[in-house]
Amino acid sequence: MKKTRRILTLGLICGLGVYAQSSTPRWEVYGDYSYMQYNPTTTGLQSRAFNGGGGGVQVNFGNFLGLKGDFQGYGSTQWTTTVGTKIVTPAGTIPAGTYKSNANMFTYMFGPVVGFHIKKLNVYGEVLFGGSNSNGYADLTNSIIAGGGTIKGSGTQHPFTMAFGGGVDLNLTKNIALRLGELDWVLTRYTNPITDTNNQNNFRYQGGVAFKFGAQ
Repeated sequence: MKKTRRILTLGLICGLGVYAQSSTPRWEVYGDYSYMQYNPTTTGLQSRAFNGGGGGVQVNFGNFLGLKGDFQGYGSTQWTTTVGTKIVTPAGTIPAGTYKSNANMFTYMFGPVVGFHIKKLNVYGEVLFGGSNSNGYADLTNSIIAGGGTIKGSGTQHPFTMAFGGGVDLNLTKNIALRLGELDWVLTRYTNPITDTNNQNNFRYQGGVAFKFGAQ
């Protein structure tokens, strides 16, 4: 019985020691580089690399739960789509040919973050919901129309967007942390003019610097 009490006491002391090392701030503000591997779900069009960056803010409630707002902007290289034979879609006709377009994207998402702040590291997971906008499919539509297509034109889209993932921060000082990496699966729901599908499964990496301040 005494041995059991000693073990429980030792475990409690260790637990309190870890808790005492907790350095959860009230606020976290970060800036980052962001890379997205975007899957356009368009026949003949490979996934594309979006490079960009942004930042966000997170408010923490206690040692484990926070609420984040994340804002990122991206640009891409030129897209080239080759259509071998004429395609007839509900939106119109796409002649055989090669179509070039460019794209950018902006995402804005909000949601809960669950993490563990200890002396050197912050490990966290997140689920974010919001929206995004891109002129990629509008630019592709305009290219198709210029090539003789009769497809219905569309402007910049603003679909539902969500992200699920997590990351690790390395605390350099009490108030500054290096965001070693955040990895997210990102769902976007853009409707493209060729296949009329509207779900894209994308990969996102973010890395940067976080500034932490305010006591709990």
